[in-house]
Amino acid sequence: MSELNSMEVDTTETIQDIAVKLVTEQRKNESRLATAPTERTVFVLGSKGVGKSTLINRFLDRDDVPRPTLALEYSFGRKTASGQGAQKNICNVWELGSLANSSQLIEMPIRSHGLETFSSIIMLDLSQPDRLWTDLESVLNGLRQATGKHAAPGQIEEMKSMTVQRIGKEHPDLNTLELFPFPIVIVGGKYDVYQNLDSEVRKHVCRCLRSIAHTLGAALVYYSSKNSSLSKLARDTMNHLGFGSPSNPFRAAAFDHSSPLTIPFGADSWARIGVTPSNSERIGHSFSTQIPQLPLANSAILPDDPAKDAGFKEVSIDELRSQKDEELMYVLKDTEIRMKFEMVQ
Repeated sequence: MSELNSMEVDTTETIQDIAVKLVTEQRKNESRLATAPTERTVFVLGSKGVGKSTLINRFLDRDDVPRPTLALEYSFGRKTASGQGAQKNICNVWELGSLANSSQLIEMPIRSHGLETFSSIIMLDLSQPDRLWTDLESVLNGLRQATGKHAAPGQIEEMKSMTVQRIGKEHPDLNTLELFPFPIVIVGGKYDVYQNLDSEVRKHVCRCLRSIAHTLGAALVYYSSKNSSLSKLARDTMNHLGFGSPSNPFRAAAFDHSSPLTIPFGADSWARIGVTPSNSERIGHSFSTQIPQLPLANSAILPDDPAKDAGFKEVSIDELRSQKDEELMYVLKDTEIRMKFEMVQ
């Protein structure tokens, strides 16, 4: 009745005419909803210099030469499905440059876009096993803190139920896991260097990453920008998180530590890994005992003057900066002359 009341009633109209109007209006509304853009957010963070920017550029089909990410960078991709009334899909992509002093920066993507369509890619440098857990622990602590701070009441538990569906309600390890409320894919980068490391080191790294991915309800893949098949898998994974296509980027699982790992959501188990049920704290302690970890590197080293970097050009801002620099030089020179004059007196 509310819809009838909101329409102008023509007394000459029959019930059939009114019904046709209502159906037509409903179809128009459905059409508008179908063509409205949907958004997802992918947050890429992890080890410094592991290839995060390169992966993002390939995902977005950009030919830009990667430059060091100074703090937090935002970009986006847009994809339109085929067919009449096609839906526009937008993927917000955030990249964190450095883990040092980054707690407030980690909050930004969640605060900006919320958690409902949020996912994260954690990239770790496999070629530096002595920093691997330090970096991973910093990321997980930051994500946990940001999630707890910006989640709506009851939202985390509601989203964890979706994680349960992702890994399987009948999974035998379900009651032993520390599930995250949103999809996480751990990407082990620089596999081309890592594959030449000592076999025992690779075993420890493999066991650690499989264990932590399993307890978080995450997927795990190895990656190298120099390997076409691994690059395609990583790009398909980003497309899956960002646009939902392909629906399953993990065509086959690979568990052998002597080859690149590919472990989809829910495909692993404590029995398959060969360890007793554990949690993130014990996993980190065990790995740090086997491979002592270096402290978090303060890698947020800026170039001599980022404003002079061609990659950061902004004409209007640069002109204002130049004007302010000239004003500052004038003030400094004036101050210097006054000081010299006062000293003479």
